[in-house]
Amino acid sequence: MIAVLVLGSAICACALAELLYPGQAVYHAGWLNVAVAAAAVLVISGTLRSLRRVQAGRARIALVAFAFGTVMVAVAVVSSGLLAPDNHSVVGAPGQSVRSDELGGSLVFPFVGQGAPQPVVLERGGNAQTIENVRLDGSFLLHAVPRTVVAVEARDTRGGRLTITQPTGSVFLSPVLLMQGTQNLAGMSVAFDSFAVPAAHHVVKAVLFTPDQTVRLPAATSGYAVLFDVEDDAGNEAPHGIGLARDGVLVTLGGLQLRPHVLTYPAIDVIAIPDVTVTIAGILLALLSGAAAVFFESRLTPRAASQ
Repeated sequence: MIAVLVLGSAICACALAELLYPGQAVYHAGWLNVAVAAAAVLVISGTLRSLRRVQAGRARIALVAFAFGTVMVAVAVVSSGLLAPDNHSVVGAPGQSVRSDELGGSLVFPFVGQGAPQPVVLERGGNAQTIENVRLDGSFLLHAVPRTVVAVEARDTRGGRLTITQPTGSVFLSPVLLMQGTQNLAGMSVAFDSFAVPAAHHVVKAVLFTPDQTVRLPAATSGYAVLFDVEDDAGNEAPHGIGLARDGVLVTLGGLQLRPHVLTYPAIDVIAIPDVTVTIAGILLALLSGAAAVFFESRLTPRAASQ
């Protein structure tokens, strides 16, 4: 019986670790989940053997309950580890609604206005739930994490505002670049994106430099900066089309006036965890029934010895 209790306790400890320290890649490793499933099988077989040796009737009932609670926990762990998707981030443009099949709803991203952006909203079945920091949703943790994006103003040489589009972006008509691409430039890993200015027949590439990176540039500066590369529709470099713009500063490049605004905007990390209700219920059942099995059997053993 002791071996069964130890093995079952190890399964519960593994599940508790996944709840307390979520998001570790090892939780989706095949070997770990196979080991948990195998341990559950050993708990069941060990319980059946122990029932023939346990003398106290209440201890037998408690031991069966312990095995049941342990199997509940093991099913929750293995289901999350093998069937749930790997941890991933959902990135959306302002005003975009991103469908999430695992959540059974849509993540609606806020518009960019004055001040800090509003939280992302999970819409499902007519209900709306905000995700301001961390939110538990069934078998998932939803974590709002800040990302750096760039809102761009484009004007012609007379100062007239021009429309920005993103033909390759998730939202076509948006001036906010999500900066999801990365590349190595001068030994630095930098984020990049692109946009089009249809009225001027230009395509502009934008590379974002963080404050730590801008001080390493030949034209050293401080704060965030964006390197713009202006091309025509055919991909030819526009005259005087490459230049660096500091955050909030207007520059004239390739016949365009461009001003970047570096913003902090939320994305949502989706982290799979074992079902909390099933896991906690299974752990409590295993803890209480395991203690009860030891208690009832220890009370009967001295009497049996004295007889």
